[in-house]
Amino acid sequence: MKHMTKVRGLSAACLLTVPILLSGCGLFGSESAAVDPPPEEIEAQMLEISGNTTLDTGVFGPVAEDTGAAAGTGQQEAIAPGERTTVYLQDSNGLLAPVALKLPEGDSNTMLKDSLTALVSKGAYASTVPEGFSGILPAGTEVQNVSIDKNKIAVVEFNSVFNEYKPADERTILEAITWTLTGQEGIEGVQLWVDGKKLTEMPLQGTPLDHPLSRSFGINLPRNGPVLMNSTAVTVYFSAATPDGTQQYYVPVTRFVPAGEDRVKAALNELIAGPESAGGLEMVMTGGTAIDSVEAGQNGVVTVSLIDDMFEDAQNVPAEMLESVVLTVAQNADDAPVQIRLNGQETVTGTDNVNYGQPVSAPEYVNALAL
Repeated sequence: MKHMTKVRGLSAACLLTVPILLSGCGLFGSESAAVDPPPEEIEAQMLEISGNTTLDTGVFGPVAEDTGAAAGTGQQEAIAPGERTTVYLQDSNGLLAPVALKLPEGDSNTMLKDSLTALVSKGAYASTVPEGFSGILPAGTEVQNVSIDKNKIAVVEFNSVFNEYKPADERTILEAITWTLTGQEGIEGVQLWVDGKKLTEMPLQGTPLDHPLSRSFGINLPRNGPVLMNSTAVTVYFSAATPDGTQQYYVPVTRFVPAGEDRVKAALNELIAGPESAGGLEMVMTGGTAIDSVEAGQNGVVTVSLIDDMFEDAQNVPAEMLESVVLTVAQNADDAPVQIRLNGQETVTGTDNVNYGQPVSAPEYVNALAL
């Protein structure tokens, strides 16, 4: 590839700099989305998909070039000092978001245990968690062991305190654990044990765990999503602001689209449609944004052509809008790099001074927020 821009830490306050920060509202108006457990029909569908299908896990990238032991070899790779680990924490709106934390240096097994320990409320790494975020696992939960089997399944063993969660948190806990671990290289699913016993279902609400959970289990499912029995799950990235309004961050949301549709185009249409009602998510596209075309080139780059009269010259386009496109496409296209065309212009400059008209990869770390 002749030119590849890797978007990384552009400011200490936020990984992806967004000059336009409006406390409590989005660039083009704001809608919020309350996330509760999905209807039973959707829950059953997601569990069935999770047991039989594995979605790509690459959008957030590994913590280092090789974060996990090869299956069955027992090899451990040291994590380079200063690297970050992406974990899924609950924000002030009750949504899960990836947050890149600086955790202690260690081998791959230690890193995996630490990433889950960071999910423990008032746990050992609570001081590293940015304001407005918290772990979802019950205080006192201990990660006794994490091992990777030959099928790339992470087997996680907790102590019995794990069972002391609030019933309403059951699905969110499973999402946080699954998305945290499957963001690491070489892990495609998760299986849970408590005090030496394999869980076949969650203890309070009975969520089935007879199959390992993958990212197809979904994340931040809307309360009133349509029941589509013959559908495909896609993940889109909306924006939210920290409680003080000083930092913007990105939140993944699972949506259902009719089976057979182009995944990337369907996901972008959901991004344009915007977040659903209630709960803190912000519009990242304008009301006049439309998709002209989506094409995957032989070089592996996905070209997204958009039309939006608000940015006729494709200059000084909000980085928040462009980054959401990059994150959404990468999540649904095996972490493919993305180049954007806007109103036919091949140079598309964001407010972060990045030319998104050239291939741009999803950032290695999403939401490296300041404490």
